[in-house]
Amino acid sequence: MKHVMILMAASLISGCAFAQNKQDKDIPAIVKSAFQKAHPDAKGVKWEKEGDNFEAEFEHGKVEQSVVLNAQGNILETEVEIAVAELPQKAREYVAAHYKGQSLKEAAKITDAKGMVTYEAEVKGKDLLFDAEGTFLKETKD
Repeated sequence: MKHVMILMAASLISGCAFAQNKQDKDIPAIVKSAFQKAHPDAKGVKWEKEGDNFEAEFEHGKVEQSVVLNAQGNILETEVEIAVAELPQKAREYVAAHYKGQSLKEAAKITDAKGMVTYEAEVKGKDLLFDAEGTFLKETKD
């Protein structure tokens, strides 16, 4: 029985590796190359198709990040995980006033290709977007 479990686990792991490799094959070489040039130290890269664009989720050091690139390999936006305390004060006050009793789960700083900064805060399965000063912009389902 132990051998069967080990074989099943090995099959599952190799299947996941195959799925990851297949998924990587769907990413244009120019996109992968641009990503690797911008983030040579990225670890655990996971690719995902996002509309006509491509998103790479990865870790740099111990910080989770993601980058969205277009089909030409241009970086459209970068998202970096931050501590909830790093959100602008105005954003934290908005959450406290409009989502009483619900705690912030995660936060991120998003920078687009033009350098415009926005913030994202996750509250109970919803992503709340704020501008650089912490003014609420919109809510989307996670």
